[in-house]
Amino acid sequence: MPFVPPTAEQLGLYLGLDEIQGDRADLLIATAIGLCQTVVKPLPEGAEAVVLSVAGRAYVNPQQVSYETIGPMSVQRPQGSGGLYLTKSDKSALKSLAGRGGAFTVDPTPESADPSPTWLIDDYSVFAEDFEEGWYP
Repeated sequence: MPFVPPTAEQLGLYLGLDEIQGDRADLLIATAIGLCQTVVKPLPEGAEAVVLSVAGRAYVNPQQVSYETIGPMSVQRPQGSGGLYLTKSDKSALKSLAGRGGAFTVDPTPESADPSPTWLIDDYSVFAEDFEEGWYP
């Protein structure tokens, strides 16, 4: 199943909002998709979660406010918690979903390789006197 872009309604559910600005959400989702495609193109199945995360950060905190006081309430957010950007874990998740970025093994043996030994097996009886008993067939 290919990547299906999330909708504005899905972004609202992701953020736990009863109402969402549809046009703004659609713009952020489209921009988040473009940003994710700078890491992996085409986007793999399951990338919807990363797109929602990226768009959700920008929807909730578009000005990248790190400290805000309104009346008796004050909120401090981590540095870089707003705007449209990919975190290191977002990039890792996209690569992992695309099947990249993990450990792998390369077998340099050609398919035409013969598994038999490349040396001749000598008759051990010729050298039997050089070995202690039990060390030769």
